[in-house]
Amino acid sequence: MLRSFDANRAKTTVFDALVDARQTFGAKKPILEDQERNPLSYTDLIRAAFALGRKIAAFTSPGERVAVMLPASSASAVTFFALHAFGRVPAMLNFTAGIRNLKAACELAGVKRVLTSHRFVEQGKLHDLIDALETLTTVTYLEDVRATVGLPDRLFAAAAATFPKRFRVATRPSDPGVVLFTSGSFGAPKGVVLSQENLVANVQQVAAHIDLDPGWVMFNPLPTFHCFGLTAGVLLPILTGMKAFQYPSPLHIKQIPPLIKDTRASILLATDTFVNQYARSAERDELSGLKFVVCGAEKVREETHNLIQERFGDVPVLEGYGATEASPVIAVNKPTDNRRGTVGGLLPGMETRLEPVEGIPGGGKLYVRGPNVMAGYLTAGGAIEPPVEGWHDTGDVVSITEDGWVKIKGRVKRFAKVGGEMVSLTAAEDLACAVWPDARHAVISLPDPKKGERLILVTDRRDADASPLIAHAQSIGAPEIAVPRKIIRVPEIPVLGTGKTDYVALQRIVDAELRRAA
Repeated sequence: MLRSFDANRAKTTVFDALVDARQTFGAKKPILEDQERNPLSYTDLIRAAFALGRKIAAFTSPGERVAVMLPASSASAVTFFALHAFGRVPAMLNFTAGIRNLKAACELAGVKRVLTSHRFVEQGKLHDLIDALETLTTVTYLEDVRATVGLPDRLFAAAAATFPKRFRVATRPSDPGVVLFTSGSFGAPKGVVLSQENLVANVQQVAAHIDLDPGWVMFNPLPTFHCFGLTAGVLLPILTGMKAFQYPSPLHIKQIPPLIKDTRASILLATDTFVNQYARSAERDELSGLKFVVCGAEKVREETHNLIQERFGDVPVLEGYGATEASPVIAVNKPTDNRRGTVGGLLPGMETRLEPVEGIPGGGKLYVRGPNVMAGYLTAGGAIEPPVEGWHDTGDVVSITEDGWVKIKGRVKRFAKVGGEMVSLTAAEDLACAVWPDARHAVISLPDPKKGERLILVTDRRDADASPLIAHAQSIGAPEIAVPRKIIRVPEIPVLGTGKTDYVALQRIVDAELRRAA
């Protein structure tokens, strides 16, 4: 049911929002499940959170930032709510970020304790990460914690689940709800503190923008260390009455489509890269039961839209837009108004302002403000630095229609000055995607003594050549300076755990290739 958005209704804590959802949708309603296929009701989830949280509280302090390093799973969701039940702050660690970034994240957030699982470490072969983390923190395994849960703990959890607001530790909506770390696709990750109100508000904004049915199932294969996976994949369904089905990795291309069918999933949350791969792998009846697909984190290619439509019928692919700093959703298309080439309409409660960018007409750098915009960045001293007057600089150049629909022109960092003209690297990537839609491409710029900067295309298309790019640019009236003349062919384009192109790793590949060619 489509709800109106009221910022005052969002002024509640994450745990109280869970309790309120139980009251609204029913204590016995199945609300959380993963590949183990043991569904949890609202009461099961609340009881499990109290049982686990009581144990965690015994070796942590109120307000402490406690790191969570788990894949998308029921255990990850229970742990998140368990920390909230006892006034601890989850800090979600990106286990794909590498040892250096993980250690930096723990130091920045002042993390003393990391919660993970033996099974996850074994299956993910993460022993080196654990060894590195143990030089800074205490690593605690959830299997070991659960083994200590006895009868007194179960009795406590049963009583607490009956009267949750009497037993949970009181916190404020303005208190930290989670610490997340930006993807680092262009450099070192930042620590982002989202308040509890930020998270609840973003859930309510989406529910006021898209008509959601509590009878639906949300299939989430995205990691909960990514804000998209946490808010849209876990909090949104659970707090709006939909079952949240968690799957531990988006990389399981062949396993996911049949599971989408088997779980009777209504919504699939993913990125363009993964949706495209699922569509190619799936049987025709495996994705056709979806109401729609929601894509974020990267641009949705026209080829992905067409592929889904051709193979699975009327299953809209809704492109959205967000930032970790905005909890994360800023705009998203609707099943009833899906405008290809845009990232959708602004969510209710969002304020925007555009600042002109020299050399880039028809848009501006986007600043956003609203109840979902972060409490602030973590500083080196552990303090929280709020955005100036509440405005977050997204770093993206956009245009916005009169009715609030947003089109991304590119990131400020992703424009190059070639022969005195500003050229969008994203637009250059789009040229390659149009010519070779089945391949993956990325464009970076390097200094050039004659033209100022030059574009370099990195692609996994083995026979890629500049000629068809030039021909396509001419056919659509695109400027030839937007066509990369230098092409580097690679076995695969490096991506982050979220599916985004890893431009830091890409730069290293280009540097190494140019050194070899010199």
